[in-house]
Amino acid sequence: MSEDEMNIDDVEAGGAVRRRGRGFQNTGDNDLKSSTDATYDRVESTTTGADTRAARSVEGWIVLVTNVHEEATEEDVQDKFAEFGEIKNLHLNLDRRTGYVKGYTLVEYETMGEAQAAIDGASGTTLLEQTVQCDYAFVRPPPTGPKKGRMRGRSASPARRAK
Repeated sequence: MSEDEMNIDDVEAGGAVRRRGRGFQNTGDNDLKSSTDATYDRVESTTTGADTRAARSVEGWIVLVTNVHEEATEEDVQDKFAEFGEIKNLHLNLDRRTGYVKGYTLVEYETMGEAQAAIDGASGTTLLEQTVQCDYAFVRPPPTGPKKGRMRGRSASPARRAK
């Protein structure tokens, strides 16, 4: 055996960290510091009810407004929701075939307080003779504990179980 092969065997026997998988960048050093120092944006979330959590989108808090009249315009929606705060963005989606509103719209606010005020204030009110309903567009379910009865660890594939 050559010296290079012996050095490799000694390093592997000495507890070197083997990293595999997609996205792994071989930097040459064997510590995990380079992979754990990554900085990520944090997405804020707060509790809105007993069982759901509102999630912030990349740019702001988005309110989903449903049961919007098919002949509503952006000005109608803008007038209705501008009283709750400054609207960053408004999407009033149209049906391609008919040209009418699909029945929902997305209203984006900068802060959660404005979005919550819009949900509380506009939900159940009328817009062009239809009662609109409002809620957060992005909602995370509550965290659940470990599932009872679920097998822990890896199970064998069906082909291996038969052997």
